[in-house]
Amino acid sequence: MTHPIQAPAATVETYHAPRTLTEALELLAANPSARPIAGGTDLMVELDRGVGAANPVTLIDLTRIPGLDEIEISEDLVRIGPLVTHNDIVSHPALPAIALPLVQACLEVGSPALRNRATVVGNVVTASPANDSLSALNALDAVVHITGPSTSRDVPIGEFTVGVRKTVLGEDELVTGISIPRDPQRRSIYAKLGLRQAQAISVVHLGVSVWLGATGEVTDARIAIGSVAPTIFRSIAAEATLVGQPLAPPAIGAAASAAAAEIAPIDDLRAPADYRRDTTEVLIRRCLTALQTRTEAQLWPDRTPTLRITDRQPTQPTKVTLSNSDAITVTVNGTKITASNAASLNLLDWLRGPAHHSDPSISLQGAQEGCAEGECGACTVIMDGQAVLSCLVPAARANSDNVITIEGIANGGRLSKLQAAFVDYTAVQCGFCIPGFLVSGSALAEEMSDPSDAQIDLALSGNLCRCTGYYKIRDAVREATRSELG
Repeated sequence: MTHPIQAPAATVETYHAPRTLTEALELLAANPSARPIAGGTDLMVELDRGVGAANPVTLIDLTRIPGLDEIEISEDLVRIGPLVTHNDIVSHPALPAIALPLVQACLEVGSPALRNRATVVGNVVTASPANDSLSALNALDAVVHITGPSTSRDVPIGEFTVGVRKTVLGEDELVTGISIPRDPQRRSIYAKLGLRQAQAISVVHLGVSVWLGATGEVTDARIAIGSVAPTIFRSIAAEATLVGQPLAPPAIGAAASAAAAEIAPIDDLRAPADYRRDTTEVLIRRCLTALQTRTEAQLWPDRTPTLRITDRQPTQPTKVTLSNSDAITVTVNGTKITASNAASLNLLDWLRGPAHHSDPSISLQGAQEGCAEGECGACTVIMDGQAVLSCLVPAARANSDNVITIEGIANGGRLSKLQAAFVDYTAVQCGFCIPGFLVSGSALAEEMSDPSDAQIDLALSGNLCRCTGYYKIRDAVREATRSELG
């Protein structure tokens, strides 16, 4: 029997890049089986494995539509556009004070390069109970804004997801934003348990909000738990235990126990049900204690590396509909390269295949495929001034854009400072992962000088080294990013 991962990939027959939301909705209405794509960090994996879509596939890429990547903050609301990425949330200076759980959750999603593409709305629409942002948004009482060809509607986040990867979204509708009410009286926090420190799918995640009265008693509470049921689970019993009580150890302990007793956790490869139940109780107790002592933001870093060299400025190519026989033109390492297979390939395969073979004098096979699902970082490139995982980017998305690969890191054939440091510190072992480390490290060096070891580790958290050479790699990056005056 064929394992799902061995299934043939779905064929992308047509790729559309609409210029307006109206145009996107018209395309979707004309072809309900088409798949909208923004970050594509989940969808590209599904297509590669031939699951969850008709074959052949029509893609409607929303990322060329201006104005959908904005975060609007008013006196009453925070509105998040459908193209706002997790790194947009993480790097926004005002959001930690307004919507801390969402900021904390977004930092737990994948790696910096993945967060540069993955969108908050995409995380919601994918509707996996393990998706980190869902419990945070539930705790913040968020509202999902949905737009169709002729109507629009608002759906509370708790009613949007109706099952594993199932939502109330119609075939001809798009999520056009998420709103979070601002409330200065709300205390909120997010917590996650994973099996490793980075790029871990949640074993349990939860968002917690409480409101306190003038005398310190809890007047309202929201406790939303993920990865324990087909959808995010609101622990009504735990919330009721808190209301009317001081936010103190007796009520905190009772609420944590009530939540553990109320859930019916799932068993899967990541954890058995009993472990999920026990750790849920521990996490809720810790979260409520942090809210009581006002230490909910204590571990939030002062500056988080995002591997962004410049703000993304996507261009508008002249052709907005591409088939597999069409060619695209991408400026790669300063040279314009035109090659076909625009619709069907991801950027990694296009670079290593058609682009590489388009000119015998050009070598573009340094980026490697290690996992094909955005977990190893070996395929990292710079696109639109940001580090991205090229295995998760449609090749057509790079049309008319600038891309820098490992071959473009050296300056005029001379090793960059970072490359020289990798040699000096013998950071190169088998070498398979090194192109991704060098691209990520180069982006970090341009983003900030003198990063701490913690910042280096976070910046490189999406790059895996099977030879376990992390210490020498960190030493090399530290040396290369050290200020000349340091």
